[in-house]
Amino acid sequence: MSRVEKYLRNCRELTRFCSRNGWIDNTSLRFTVIVESSEELIIDVEFEELILEGCDTRSQRIPCFGQVHLYLDRLGRVIRAEAL
Repeated sequence: MSRVEKYLRNCRELTRFCSRNGWIDNTSLRFTVIVESSEELIIDVEFEELILEGCDTRSQRIPCFGQVHLYLDRLGRVIRAEAL
């Protein structure tokens, strides 16, 4: 698992793309780097939002997507993220 993927799995900024205040299914998380430099990445992200309704044990899955700007330190670690 890459540093970026590890960061995204715990990234609060991704919740901005959720439409019904559910949970992000990290197993469905996918990303593509569209702009890359030594100091930043802009990525397309997509994942499924899990919604549990009432006492029902089944969850509804809603596709979510967006772009995130990741700022990197000189070692390539993510230091800040911004949902676009």
